[in-house]
Amino acid sequence: MRIENAVFLIVLLLAAGFFSYNVQRLLSYLSIALPDDRGGHPLVRLKNVITVAFLQKKILRDPVAGPMHALIFWGFCVLTAGTIELLLHGSFPAFSYDFLPTSLYQFYSISQDLFGALVLGAVAFAFYRRLVLHPERLEGDNLEHSDALIILGAIAGLMVTMFGVNAIELALDPESITRAKPLSFALSMPLRGLPIGLLNGAHAVFWWAHALLVLAFLNFLPYSKHLHIVSSIPNVYFSNSQGPGPKGVIRFLDLEAENVEQFGAADVDQMTWKDLLDGYTCTECGRCTSVCPAHLTGKVLSPRKIIIDTRRRLMEKAPLLLGDYSELAHHALVHGEGDEGSTSATAILEHRLLDNFITEEELWQCTTCRACIQECPVGIEHLDHIVDMRRNLVLMESRFPPEVLPTFESMERNGSPWAFRPDDRAKWAEGMDIPTMAELVERGESPEILFWVGCMGSFDDRSKKISVAFARILQAAGVPFAILGQEETCNGDPARRMGNEYLYQTLAKQNIETLTRYDVKTIVTFCPHCFHQIGNEYPQLGGNYEVIHHSTYIERLLEAGRVPFDTDAGKTLTMAYHDSCYLGRYNDVYDAPRETLRRALPIVTMVEPERTRDRGMCCGAGGGRMFMEETQGKRINVERAEQLLATGADMLAVACPFCMTMISDGVKAKDSEVPVFDISEVVASRLRA
Repeated sequence: MRIENAVFLIVLLLAAGFFSYNVQRLLSYLSIALPDDRGGHPLVRLKNVITVAFLQKKILRDPVAGPMHALIFWGFCVLTAGTIELLLHGSFPAFSYDFLPTSLYQFYSISQDLFGALVLGAVAFAFYRRLVLHPERLEGDNLEHSDALIILGAIAGLMVTMFGVNAIELALDPESITRAKPLSFALSMPLRGLPIGLLNGAHAVFWWAHALLVLAFLNFLPYSKHLHIVSSIPNVYFSNSQGPGPKGVIRFLDLEAENVEQFGAADVDQMTWKDLLDGYTCTECGRCTSVCPAHLTGKVLSPRKIIIDTRRRLMEKAPLLLGDYSELAHHALVHGEGDEGSTSATAILEHRLLDNFITEEELWQCTTCRACIQECPVGIEHLDHIVDMRRNLVLMESRFPPEVLPTFESMERNGSPWAFRPDDRAKWAEGMDIPTMAELVERGESPEILFWVGCMGSFDDRSKKISVAFARILQAAGVPFAILGQEETCNGDPARRMGNEYLYQTLAKQNIETLTRYDVKTIVTFCPHCFHQIGNEYPQLGGNYEVIHHSTYIERLLEAGRVPFDTDAGKTLTMAYHDSCYLGRYNDVYDAPRETLRRALPIVTMVEPERTRDRGMCCGAGGGRMFMEETQGKRINVERAEQLLATGADMLAVACPFCMTMISDGVKAKDSEVPVFDISEVVASRLRA
């Protein structure tokens, strides 16, 4: 072994050792967190890794930046083999890929050259975007900006030095098997004829520059936001944002566990290891914040900031909890603190994530619409962070917006978010001859479905019309059904999303007891929140039912020809449909409402707003926001109403009673006369008399 190879081997081992140390350090920080069972369903998780991580499914949703990032990622995957070859050859000169078939090696050589050029082009465009175009979602502090430029510069340097090494090698040996690299071969042409000594010297410079850049890049990652290059694949694997199981299910909280003194999270050591891994994985790309309805309407909430703050607090507190006080100096350096202003270990431990990093105001502005999770390309689950901190605020500190207190009290006393009498739940059905489950059981009969009306459908005057419309459809189609009447109680969704897990579980267990008593198997509801909660989250408490949204059920009835329509189709209409978050992003129900409208009104023209389907914008009511005031920025429902009205539609359609209220109010705020209907009202309007 020559002296230069021995030197490089020492450098390689030192770099690998330092990288290994940092990996172990970061993994040790996760040990301060709570457990989180993310096992099971390995095939589903591997599929998510292939589609989201390797095929860049989420990244490619952005038609401009998506291909740029995907090319850089795919280029890295291809060029990694070349980097390994270079490092092995530098340590052991006898190593080569001669054991590979010539055709396979040539194919690899061509792909390496091709992706090297594509990566250079993508990096050049990335520089242009950051330095010239300045996309709003990429705007951050100077440290974040510098970090990105350093990484882009390092990537460009790796590509340039790679082409330099390849071109000089081909100039020295034009008949080499690596002549299959067409771009490198072309670059070598002007170099031929230069003195061999000069070429050998230049080759050494480019080779060492490339190797040292690789090792420096690798060891910079643990201190950079680009740590996601290492952590994104495991984070996607362990993420539940794309399954397995239903999406958007809130993490179960065992309120009866022994010796538990903390509910929810106020600091990083009260979060789970997956929450902290999310912090490592955040690319700070801002895709989550760019689609957040709260942020878009001028509020302080930024899902990106929530995750970045989690990481910053982890890097600040975890070393102290693990006894590594040497990290204090690094913390002071990063935050620009001198000796006099250096943060003491005591002060750091007295801080916490909640209040010192993330404000109460930010947390309560979230509508839990999942737009942030839908757009995140690396499997981050922002809502777990937000809901757990809300739980701490409510259960541990009794801190919540004052207007929420009457909602909590009414849900506890009356079984609904409003102070209505429970025995008034079925008043909307008077005169319609709709039986209750108790009446059917007394007669020894069993309905085909239970119609779960929900609080809005029972008490809200506008939503009562939806209840009537859907019941009329069921009666016209000859579907045997029943309601619970005064035995129905709020499903608990608002309480759970607002952090009051105790109240949620009380309501949910009461409903499960009632449904079990009547041996209910199939439930149909027109409220997406009831649909999601009973169908996807009640199983945590032992309630397992087939729950169908009324849009899907009506579509099935229409397809089976069971709904008798009037032969008069009516006039031609242009209609825009608003996607409910809990129906769409939570449960992937996008086509059923649209197909129902098309079948009910065969001469209708459907137009889509700018933000639609899984990119649709929240109406502003989710996450308990229905019961809170918007005191900052523009009202979310007004913003969404403007988007829907911009389509020029004659009529707006919804499939959620909360959306009905919010969109109707937004339309009125714009002084528009465009009517808003639930899809069941559209169908019921065409029923044969």
